[in-house]
Amino acid sequence: MTKITFMGAGSTIFAKNVLGDVLTSDILNTSDIRLYDIDETRLEESYILLTTLNKNINNGRARITKHIGIANRKEALKEADFVVNAIQVGGYDPATIIDFEIPKKYGLKQTIADTLGIGGIMRGLRTIPVMEAFANDMEEVCPNAWLLNYTNPMAILTGYMQRYTKIKTIGLCHSVQTCSRDLLKDLDLEDKLEGRKEVIAGINHMAWLLSIKEKEGNDLYPEIKKRAFEKNKEKHHDMVRYDYIDKFGYYCTESSEHNAEYNPYYIKSNYPQLIDKFNIPLDEYPRRCVDQIERWDAQKKEIMAGGQVSHERSEEYACHIMESIVTDTPYQIGASVINNGLISNLPDDACVEVPCLVNGSGIHPCHVGKLPTQLAALNMTNINPQLLTIEAALTRDRQKIYQAAMLDPHTAAELSLDDIVKLCDELIQAHGDYMKMY
Repeated sequence: MTKITFMGAGSTIFAKNVLGDVLTSDILNTSDIRLYDIDETRLEESYILLTTLNKNINNGRARITKHIGIANRKEALKEADFVVNAIQVGGYDPATIIDFEIPKKYGLKQTIADTLGIGGIMRGLRTIPVMEAFANDMEEVCPNAWLLNYTNPMAILTGYMQRYTKIKTIGLCHSVQTCSRDLLKDLDLEDKLEGRKEVIAGINHMAWLLSIKEKEGNDLYPEIKKRAFEKNKEKHHDMVRYDYIDKFGYYCTESSEHNAEYNPYYIKSNYPQLIDKFNIPLDEYPRRCVDQIERWDAQKKEIMAGGQVSHERSEEYACHIMESIVTDTPYQIGASVINNGLISNLPDDACVEVPCLVNGSGIHPCHVGKLPTQLAALNMTNINPQLLTIEAALTRDRQKIYQAAMLDPHTAAELSLDDIVKLCDELIQAHGDYMKMY
């Protein structure tokens, strides 16, 4: 029986996606599933949903248990084969609100703030100590488990776990498997979807569609560039990434609202017209949090009233990885790993996103080689604050926190060095116990 532990199971919708996939899997549908969270109410809601789902679509074949709080964490992890991590330290309220509202006082605007920028740095710093505690428990009770990390900031957290713990960790995102599909659909090139061949590599949320060919072998990029340039003459949802194609020559994995804040080009107080020109949704992540809470409240009432809940297999990699390792069936993914020469013009200790092969012996990153110089340069502007944030978490050195923020492209473009220090100090104080170690 495969043992699967889900950390942060109070994230109900995401738990349903990943574990719903498990329940529909002929290979994994008799698994021992452990749900862990520190929020008793949200854990209970997820437990009710997943046990109902198990009954509705799986004849109750999986064993599902719930485990609340730090005192029961080792019990949840004991002898696990796979641990899925989806925690959000501090939650939407207060932590995410703080990460958005305090920077606004300094004139610093954000869209998502979970991967890079001052918000991503703070999220990484308050999450690493929690994941370090997970690793300590795992080393004791399930040292051979694979940790499938979905929590952002992906490169910071995964990089820390891979470099400074003994746990086998892989970083997983949603953007790699949907990147070219969504691009081709948006450019009315859907007839090129079937049989396409592609190479994607870089860093999480800024990996690059390095090549894309139709099944006959013809290069699709010339037509993509032509259509993207024309489409960007009118407003649409993906203007930043299409501008990347025009200015840097390649398309990027993660959405425009994310990438708008990963560089100094689009959110600029001296050029406020750029916000409108590139259709950039400021404060997008808080809106999503509120919408998700409201949707779940409505969905919860329906489930509690009639128990009508079902599931169709999602696009998440987690279940495919588990199936591949359990059955020794090869499968290819895109995932975040320590570089160690995989991308030759990025630092060895950077956390990069590259193709990986999965089989019964584990997850095996593939060598990519050299990125185009401009793409490696853009990645480096993000890697610099990522590496410094990891150093800050390792050493508990506040000066490293300042330096991480000083090297963040968007923060540095908007604020003076002295104001960056003041902003960091105010955020650390506002986050209270979550940041007391710094």
